[in-house]
Amino acid sequence: MSKYHIRQTDVTPYSPANHHGTNNFRLIGPETVGAKQLEVLVGEVEKGKGALPHAHPGIEQACYMLEGTAHVEVGGEKFEMAKGDMCFFPADEPHLLTVTSEMGRVLVIYSPPYLEKPENARR
Repeated sequence: MSKYHIRQTDVTPYSPANHHGTNNFRLIGPETVGAKQLEVLVGEVEKGKGALPHAHPGIEQACYMLEGTAHVEVGGEKFEMAKGDMCFFPADEPHLLTVTSEMGRVLVIYSPPYLEKPENARR
């Protein structure tokens, strides 16, 4: 087994704080490949569900729509995302993402790693 090759099917999903109808699969992080400055996950989100308004103190986030569509709000902007679109959430900026298709799959990148600690998310 490689210590640098990860399959989504080998990762245990979790339901993140401030989200509903969401299963996240942490692919790149300290516990999978020893990453110290980067975290990458895939979120699978049900229709009408996703991230409630929240922010990540000191953590930047980027989201790439792998499948489906979503409504996003960040920094006073509101927009729709489709497969192939990407958005950015600055550190400390409140944001939300709601899937508008039957199912959404989102590639999420955090820097530095978010690590799903309750103190890293706020409403």
